[in-house]
Amino acid sequence: MILLDGLYPNGPIIEICRKNNGDFMIVLQDKSLRSVWEEYDGLGQLQSQNKFSQKWGDRKQTFEWVNDIEYYYGPNQKKKLIFNVVVCKESWREVDKQSGEIITKKSRHAWISNKPLTKKNIHERCNLAVRHRWGIESNILVEKCHGYQYEHCFSYNWKAMKGYHYLMRMAHLINVLTEYSEHLVSYMREMSIRVFINFVRSTLSGPWLDEEIKLHLERPFQLRLI
Repeated sequence: MILLDGLYPNGPIIEICRKNNGDFMIVLQDKSLRSVWEEYDGLGQLQSQNKFSQKWGDRKQTFEWVNDIEYYYGPNQKKKLIFNVVVCKESWREVDKQSGEIITKKSRHAWISNKPLTKKNIHERCNLAVRHRWGIESNILVEKCHGYQYEHCFSYNWKAMKGYHYLMRMAHLINVLTEYSEHLVSYMREMSIRVFINFVRSTLSGPWLDEEIKLHLERPFQLRLI
């Protein structure tokens, strides 16, 4: 699934995704695609059954969506796309940093979806899929701006760049595990050190790595920190 932020909800980008058979979720900002928002408001009255509420973690969520929205673009608005829009409103309670009182906070998010939305897939697409983009961006931000110097180009060779990227991800992971080792003590006591090590290893050998890297991880090896 292609996950894109609020810079990319436009006809040409969506057309490229469609031509390449790409499933996608794209952030839709309030000021973007005014005609789409008008369609959403109008059709929403006809699709009033498209609602779903749940509690996810410490957040209360309400989803509302509209399927089959028509969007026209290009010269003289001759090109047409059909996609789906979902809006998530959520609230949660937290301690105010200044007053120390418990306050209720609210947020609102909207996305364009390639696939039609239903009560069965709304949680998977909006929570389990699209929100992982935020985690990816947060990791990259740390590596770029918080001491890892990842904004520099260390090589013009593509294979070397990929190798450096894998090493950077592993180094970041080890640093995070070290930083939060205090919080991992209870987990290791409960699950045993062997289970925890297997968990870290399975994470490193996940399906997002190239086959060549996975083959090396399946053989006996040592990680030496210098």
